Amino acid sequence: MLKIKESTFLDSPKNRKRIRTSFFIALIVLLIIDFFIHKHGHFSWEDAPVFFASYGFIACVGLIVVAKILRLIVKRKEDYYD
Repeated sequence: MLKIKESTFLDSPKNRKRIRTSFFIALIVLLIIDFFIHKHGHFSWEDAPVFFASYGFIACVGLIVVAKILRLIVKRKEDYYD
């Protein structure tokens, strides 16, 4: 007997586009708000606008690059455990 998969909220392309658009609007609003909030950083560069957003983005990209490099080092052949 065939089981029919029930469609969920995210199966509709229309809903996925709405969520993605809402996400990007929220990001833009948060970046704009960042210019108007006074920060109390320990170092002078922490007071720069969008410092934490750019720092987080650079850290994420750095982690991906390091993971790709480490993959080349620790990768084993397909029949390693045979």
